[in-house]
Amino acid sequence: MQQIDLIKKAFRLETVDRIPWVPFVGVHAAKLLGVGAEQYLKSTDHIVNGVSRAINMYNPDGIPVVFDLQIEAEALGCQLKWSDNSPPSVISHPLQNGMGVEELKVPCTCRGRIPVVTEAARKLRDAHPGIALYGLITGPFTLSLHLLGTDIFMKMFEDPAMVHDLMGFSTKAAKMMAGEYIQSGCDIIAMVDPMTSQIDPMSFETFVSPYVSEIFSDIRAQQGLGSFFVCGNATQNIELMCQSKPDNISIDENIALDFVRDTALDHKLSFGGNMKLTVALLMGTPEEAQREALQCMDTGGKQGFILAPGCDLPFDTPPENLMAVAELVHDEMRQGELRASAATTSAIDTLDLDSHWSDTQVVIDIITLDSSSCAPCQYMVDAVARAAEPFGNSVVAKEHRITAKEGIQMMASLGVKKIPSVVIDGNIEFESQIPPVERIREVINQRLRKKSS
Repeated sequence: MQQIDLIKKAFRLETVDRIPWVPFVGVHAAKLLGVGAEQYLKSTDHIVNGVSRAINMYNPDGIPVVFDLQIEAEALGCQLKWSDNSPPSVISHPLQNGMGVEELKVPCTCRGRIPVVTEAARKLRDAHPGIALYGLITGPFTLSLHLLGTDIFMKMFEDPAMVHDLMGFSTKAAKMMAGEYIQSGCDIIAMVDPMTSQIDPMSFETFVSPYVSEIFSDIRAQQGLGSFFVCGNATQNIELMCQSKPDNISIDENIALDFVRDTALDHKLSFGGNMKLTVALLMGTPEEAQREALQCMDTGGKQGFILAPGCDLPFDTPPENLMAVAELVHDEMRQGELRASAATTSAIDTLDLDSHWSDTQVVIDIITLDSSSCAPCQYMVDAVARAAEPFGNSVVAKEHRITAKEGIQMMASLGVKKIPSVVIDGNIEFESQIPPVERIREVINQRLRKKSS
């Protein structure tokens, strides 16, 4: 059986002999080649060579062509900030600069890096005919936020018609990109819309459901399979995601896998996830990576489940950890050995925060995966920066990225369970949901008044 057949069997909810494995290799493939993320994501040859090397090393059943949620935004005129070890981030929003939604045009397939990635898909299809290729497109809500910025959260209340117009445009762009990937040989279109984790179910049903349902219907009409991929704590929206009729739901570690399993299967959908990116895969040992994979496999089961990391693999993920997961997936004897042996875990050291606080300043700690590569994290950091700006030196704000040991220690020390989260003077104020800038300012004002009284 080819790997693509195993993936399709899982998508059809047929019981499989072996759980399929899809490492979401993005710029980690650049690391395998010894080049930087920018150089990698601008080169068809680098993408083809990097993904091919990942296939040879990690023995996957499926793999994405690229993992970059800024391709469509760049083609639409958003300026990007590039990094050596992560995908770029959006730093300008055309609709904040006087442009109207009616002036937006679905980009030509010749714009930006669209031809780079679609040509890579075609070459990978020819080189690896048995592998399930995933074409990742930016979901319409996340693309709309790239175009408008965090003002979209206020516009949803103040000017809902404008938001609907923008979502309609972003849906057209997503359908264009999905069609290009399908024509280039991709089997599965993963619509990645991480910003949908930042809104409540009523807003999701009003502003997201109609548009994502249209995208999945279009993918199905082109004989493709559609996966709804969300990052962050979207627990409150999983039911609505299922109702949008994708073929698969894919989640990260912020959402309990057993909850998604039960909800997805109730809707006759396959599901995937949600290996811990940093603690297990980036910072763990090969055995710890295997134990994390096994826990997910035992929870997911052999009906409809696809083992995958919760998001784009960090650049510096040790290859030996991913090779260990691949070994486990293909070795039932090793699975039995791990189940029979006791796990040894190392406790996370907490930090002494006595000197962290201030009697005169408001201290804001933002716990993120990494704002340079995670869209919800980026926009949470931006919202805090905009809220804090009028207060000058009266506010101290710092991002703590859990891709580093200090970030994990700070997360544990502050009692944060979900990312991104904002902690103000030690109190978890905003957890995995970006608030309006004015709401953050209200909390800052309250804290400053308390300190001065």
